[in-house]
Amino acid sequence: MLQKNTLKFLRELPKNNNKPWFESHRKAYEAAREDFEVFVQGLIDKIGKKDETIRGLKAKECIFRINRDVRFSKDKSPYKNNFGAYINKGGKKSIYAGYYFHCQPGQSFTGGGLWQPQAPETKKLRQEIDYSWDEFKKIVGSKKFKSVYGDLSRNEESSLSTMPKGYEKDNPAANYLKLRSWIALRNLKDADLTSKDLQKIIIEAFETLHPMLHFINQALD
Repeated sequence: MLQKNTLKFLRELPKNNNKPWFESHRKAYEAAREDFEVFVQGLIDKIGKKDETIRGLKAKECIFRINRDVRFSKDKSPYKNNFGAYINKGGKKSIYAGYYFHCQPGQSFTGGGLWQPQAPETKKLRQEIDYSWDEFKKIVGSKKFKSVYGDLSRNEESSLSTMPKGYEKDNPAANYLKLRSWIALRNLKDADLTSKDLQKIIIEAFETLHPMLHFINQALD
């Protein structure tokens, strides 16, 4: 579980997203960050027993900085209103699909996948889904996957409106070939974040996602 003070800090940050307030509450931030880091390391150690590709990773390699890059954004708020960790082989900056935990009061979720890969990786994955459609369909259509995630996420940002070049409109894998991001998400309640069952809930989501991550990463390799 996460500490209540961690959530308290994240609740107060959006209302005070400025450098003076942040600096005056730096100790609270550092305590919250350490709490999140310890929890993420526990997730890595637990899932690493079944997924050897992330075994030995350190939480620091997976947690995103709280500082925002505001150079090209109209929103000049200096800090993110969340803690996020992307757990995959090579750490958060690698090209591989991985597990994700997003901690933000009122908007927390877990899951993962492959977010907006570059053109070469996108091409490889679409080819693999096309060539191995029966295998991929079995993974995302399994009873367990559907009970935890429902399906992969789709919106205007993560999906094309038409079929990608080289694929017919009636391709049975059309809904997945159109995707630009292959991610599955499970929402978390605020009560989950401070529950003793939080690790269990997230690990179940990660274990359910593992076959899809294995499929994606094999395609990228």
